[in-house]
Amino acid sequence: MIKTLKNYFRISILAISLLLFLIFYFFSSTIHTNLTIQENEKISQSLSKQIFNSMYQVMRKGWTREEISEFMSNIKSSFKESSYDIAVYRSKKVEDLFGKINQGEITKNLQYVFDTKKEFNLSKDNKIRNITPILAKKECLACHTNSNVGDVLGAVDIQYDFNYLIDQTKHQYFLLSLIILPFMILCAFLISGNLLKKINLSIRGFKDKIENINSVKDFKTLDLSAPKKSFVEFNHIMNGLTDLSNKLRNIAVDKDILEFEVKLLDKMIITSDVIRDWKEYIKDLLHEINIVLPVHCLITIFKANDEFYEIEVFWLGKPNEKVIKHIENVARQMIKSHHKLDILDCSINHNFTNENYSLVTLDIKDIEHEAKSILLDAPKIGGIVGLGIQSNLEKDSIHSIVIDSILTTLLNLVGSIKAINKYTENLEFYATRDPLTSLFTQRVFRDLMEYEIKRAARHNYTFGLLVIDCDNFKPINDAHGHTFGDEFLKALGNILADSKRSEDILSRYGGDEFTLILPECNKEEAFSVAQRILNNVSDLELISPDGTKCSMTVSIGMAMYPEHSTIQIELFNIADAMMYEAKTMGKNSIKYPTEYDLEEIHKEAEDKSMLVLNAIKNENIIPHFQPIVNLKTNKCEINELLMRIEIDGEYLPAAKFIETAEALGIVHKMDYMVIEKAFAKINETNYQGLLFINLSPKALIISEFINKIVVLAHNYNINRDNIVFEITERETVKSFSLLERFVQNLKLQGFSFAIDDFGSGFSSFHYIKKFPIDYIKIDGDFIINITKDKKDVAFVKSIVALAKELKVKTIAEFVENEEILEFLKNIDIDYVQGYHIGKPNKEIRM
Repeated sequence: MIKTLKNYFRISILAISLLLFLIFYFFSSTIHTNLTIQENEKISQSLSKQIFNSMYQVMRKGWTREEISEFMSNIKSSFKESSYDIAVYRSKKVEDLFGKINQGEITKNLQYVFDTKKEFNLSKDNKIRNITPILAKKECLACHTNSNVGDVLGAVDIQYDFNYLIDQTKHQYFLLSLIILPFMILCAFLISGNLLKKINLSIRGFKDKIENINSVKDFKTLDLSAPKKSFVEFNHIMNGLTDLSNKLRNIAVDKDILEFEVKLLDKMIITSDVIRDWKEYIKDLLHEINIVLPVHCLITIFKANDEFYEIEVFWLGKPNEKVIKHIENVARQMIKSHHKLDILDCSINHNFTNENYSLVTLDIKDIEHEAKSILLDAPKIGGIVGLGIQSNLEKDSIHSIVIDSILTTLLNLVGSIKAINKYTENLEFYATRDPLTSLFTQRVFRDLMEYEIKRAARHNYTFGLLVIDCDNFKPINDAHGHTFGDEFLKALGNILADSKRSEDILSRYGGDEFTLILPECNKEEAFSVAQRILNNVSDLELISPDGTKCSMTVSIGMAMYPEHSTIQIELFNIADAMMYEAKTMGKNSIKYPTEYDLEEIHKEAEDKSMLVLNAIKNENIIPHFQPIVNLKTNKCEINELLMRIEIDGEYLPAAKFIETAEALGIVHKMDYMVIEKAFAKINETNYQGLLFINLSPKALIISEFINKIVVLAHNYNINRDNIVFEITERETVKSFSLLERFVQNLKLQGFSFAIDDFGSGFSSFHYIKKFPIDYIKIDGDFIINITKDKKDVAFVKSIVALAKELKVKTIAEFVENEEILEFLKNIDIDYVQGYHIGKPNKEIRM
């Protein structure tokens, strides 16, 4: 491989010289050969005429035959040492008169001359042949009495082979060319040497200038003018490089700046430490920024809520009060200019990276500021980041790019931290709170009630439980729409919160039903709170969209611990049953349980127990399947397995008996039965989609549960990859270590894992952190009102963003109408489930 221009020129010159030598030799030898052939053709024709004339003169003198033979013999002997071959032929008329002589064979060419009386010439393979006819003239008739004037008496055949002459000529030309070749090469080398000298002069000058560039500053003073002795064409190249360098000067970046920007990008990795100590993190960044850019301060402005801004100013050192006030005014101006509004309220906090470093001499005129803003819809966050830069800084396009890059990085960094904090606050709040009323959720109520039972038992006190249900909410909701219905529920929640004691625990149990735990409370005190609720709710009056006034009443059921029960589920069932009794009594009333009521409740519980036991005995447990649709493909890819008990041709949903089955400790038997029947159905229908199976908490403590499922899968030829076990997070909060082992065993056996009702309890983040989750089913309470409640939207988007980051699929429950379905498509939910998608059915939807 040729690596230098010098070697390239030398090899090229040598090759060209050899090529020119061959071309010269070929063309010159070819031309000479053609000229030689033409010349010899002329000589042969001339020789033939001379012999003919000589013979003619001999015959005119009347020579004898012997004299003519002697004459011909002398001619042949004269050309014996040459390349000429001469022969004379008699025609048939001459032979008839004078007899035959010793002559060669009459060839086709000779016969042609005899017949046509024309001269024949042939030049081929460096050989020439000329045959000239001897025609009878008047003088010849004296001897050739049998001939007429013009008859052919004979022919002179001259053949000449000049190959030796051509070969000798080529050899001489070759020797001549070899003598010329060195002179050609020498001349070419001298010319190329001079050319290379001029080129090297320009290249060395260019190289020296480039080697002196050690910084962007050197690059900006670079002179690429060509040397005076350079070629004009090379000058054009250097002028082009000069233009290029002038353009590059405007975009050239120092190595220090590039290294800084790489470090700045590395800072975009947000860890829990960064989120926790973000202010210290910004202080460190301010020091690093000053390595490449003189920055006195850094400003971050973010909205804490719709009416309040938090302003943080980070200083490199401690400035004077005048400069501090100036920057505070600058921050306020940033909010006005970037967010186009006046500040309603704000807090300003100053952070000093090094209080020992004095900026007292810093004046207002020494600081220029540049800023950049961001607005996020979910979570609702608006932010601005600004830099206080040294005002006498020589700013070019590069510095502008660097400043913009720093602002963008800081804005993304601080904005991300603020967004994560906002997401976390939302997740933490909505993990325990109802998004519509901001009251505790049903799951939290159950946990708090269990805790209150233990606390009451330990401190030996009584407490009360109220179950509160709206009497006429459904007509209001149907008549005036869900939006107005939601407003009514919010107002009701506020009244209930105002009516209770400060230590009481209020929850929205679901729909229009509420619960209230009254710690350290006797029957009379509990009744007093219930009565206050009745009175306050009766005063509630809202104006509907059509202008009519709407009011509401409630029915309240009571139960006391430990008088009525010491078991959580029983205590709730008693209060719940009393609430329905209150409705039966005429609504807008309070019902306290009597002995008869308690007997009826216990009897109903016993009936449920018998119902469950008989269902197992008679195998009346029937699998139902609810479809789950992929939003991207609009195809049913999943079916959720649901348990039903068949009674007289009707199917009782699990909510009616599952708590009884759990209390009896036989729910795992029902799980086995429904799973086996579902596997049989899959095998029968050749269903290839996924099957979601709900697990009860009891399954966790039964060591052989997973092994039995593995056996069932084998017996019915079920692909384990298609089986996903669902566990509701509220069921397993108390046994994380047990659940962790259980899930690991599930995954080892090839099954997948899903969390149901995600976000409904305290443990959402613990599940994500500890378990290999494949699917998250978002609690339906956040879906049912998602098109009307911004809080629900924020919460669901937070879950989706988190799931995407962890590569976990999301499933939205309670999709009850087309409006909700279309909304979920726009926020990138993976799967949907609900009555709008499909109700539970005995048949599997393919």
